Parts: sequence; C-alpha cells; structure tokens
Amino acid sequence: MTSKPEHGRGLDLTGKVALITGGGTGIGLIIAKSFVEHGARVYITGRREEVLKKVAADVNGSKSSPDEGGEIVPLQMDVTSKESIRNAVHFVNRTDGKLDVLVNNAGILNDTTKSAHLPFISDKSAPEHANLGNSLFERSTFESWEEVLRTNTVAPFFVTMGFLELLEKGAKSRGHSGQSGDGGLGETSSVINISSSAASFKLSMNTFAYPTSKAGINYLSQSMAIEFAVNKIPVRVNCIEPGVFPSEIMGTRDELEKITKEALPGGFRPAPAQRPGRDEELGMAAVFLASSAGGFTNGTVMRVDGGLALVNP
Repeated sequence: MTSKPEHGRGLDLTGKVALITGGGTGIGLIIAKSFVEHGARVYITGRREEVLKKVAADVNGSKSSPDEGGEIVPLQMDVTSKESIRNAVHFVNRTDGKLDVLVNNAGILNDTTKSAHLPFISDKSAPEHANLGNSLFERSTFESWEEVLRTNTVAPFFVTMGFLELLEKGAKSRGHSGQSGDGGLGETSSVINISSSAASFKLSMNTFAYPTSKAGINYLSQSMAIEFAVNKIPVRVNCIEPGVFPSEIMGTRDELEKITKEALPGGFRPAPAQRPGRDEELGMAAVFLASSAGGFTNGTVMRVDGGLALVNP
C-alpha cells in the first residue's frame, strides 16, 4: 500500500497535477515539497534548468519508494515570455492533458540594476536622505519599476490565462461541468498567487516598487476570482501573503533567525513571532488552498507572516 502522510482525506492531492513557477528555490520549493508529500505530480518551472533538474533528482530520490507520495517534474519556463509560457502549456497538455493547481510564485525583490531597493529611504544618516525627493527621483528608473512589476504582477496574469484552459480541464476531470443548475458541481481547480506581507505595509521598507507590485497581485487575484466566478469558469483564485521565510530573496534560515529578532530595515517592529516561518506553516496553507478542503475558499488573501504586517502598518 502506498505510504501517505497523516492528514485528512480533504488534504490529499493524489492524482492532481500542479505547476509552481519559481519552484526550484525558496518559497516555491517549500510548496512543491508539501504538494509532493500529499501526493501531487508537481511541475516546477524557472529559467535555470540545471537548478530544476537537481531539485527534482533530490526530492524524487529522497522517497523511500517510487510509489511514496507524488513527484517533481522540472520544466524550464520564463514567466515574462509569452512564447515560453505557450511552450510550457503545450508540454503539460501533451503530457498530462490537464492542470489542477497553478501556483504563481516567481518574483523578484529588486531589478537587475539594483535601483529599486534604496536603503537611504529609512537611513536618516545617509547623505541622500537629506533631500529625499530628489534622491529618489535621480536614483530610481522607469526600467527598474517595469522589471519588478513585469515579474511580480504582470507575469501571473499571463501565466494564469495561458494555463486556464488546462485548469478548466482539471475541474472537468473531477466532474465539474461549470454549470450551477445541472448538479455538476464537482471540485474546482485552484490558482494560488504568492504575494507578500509587504503588500499590507504602508511603509515602503526601502523599496516602493516591490510592495506596490505585491499589492497589485492581491488586487489581480481578487479580480480574477470574481471574473472566473461570474463567467462560470470552475477555477478558484486565492492569494497567500508570506512573511519572512528562507529564500533567495530573504536569506538562509540561520541569517533570518538573527534578523527577525529586530525590526526589518525600514520597519517599526519585529514580527511578534520573532522568528522566520517554518516550512510546514506555509506549505500546509498552500496544500489547503489546493485541496478539496479549500473548495469553499475563493477570492481570499491569506496572511502567513507571524504577525509582521500587524505591527508594521
């Protein structure tokens, strides 16, 4: 008999196909591992194919038997390229013929020129702080804003719309007809957009572009949830606002254990938890939204941040 983790049947993802953008590292990998533990077949996407292949080999190779849980499948995809998204859609369609769960996780904190993150905003001793408006005007660029917004806010729109037909097929494979009057209301498919607790801050936290981009994905999530609902598209859309978790953006767990004891740069106070989040705290939030247990949850923004946004208004 296949070994499964101890969980309610409603959290079982066996037989489901998921795709997680930016799934090879950080928060995306945390979610991917949780999905695999609960039985899903999980595509992880990113630009660096060698990273994806190594992660897949490590996770799949760590199972005690091939039949234990689900599996990870590496799939190279650039979320800012329509052609790359289209190729990934065709691959998943040829291989599985459906998609049950989409996690839009890929994101960036700063642009490649590093001009979107500006520590002098909160550092009153910095020379640039003396004339803040002029410094922000001169140091910021339209290109840096565009790069952050393109990846964090615009890309999830294109990825979702690209995979929407496959998500509808996923719902239909579980008996959902999309019509409310014929009794054919089986389990819907699920889109989970990964935002950030920064979306709830009114503080800039030394970067105006990043929290703005994440507030945008919150709005986009609710807008898509509404449009899909009124158009009888059997796909739920929810959003998770993570706080401080180990990732390429935030740092290693050891690094975060130290910095979470104090206020983050540009912030007022540390999170009441005074620690980084644990993998299961984020992973299980995503499992819930992906599973039949989350079938009655639609259009929500779930904050998983140890209270960070509560004390940094």
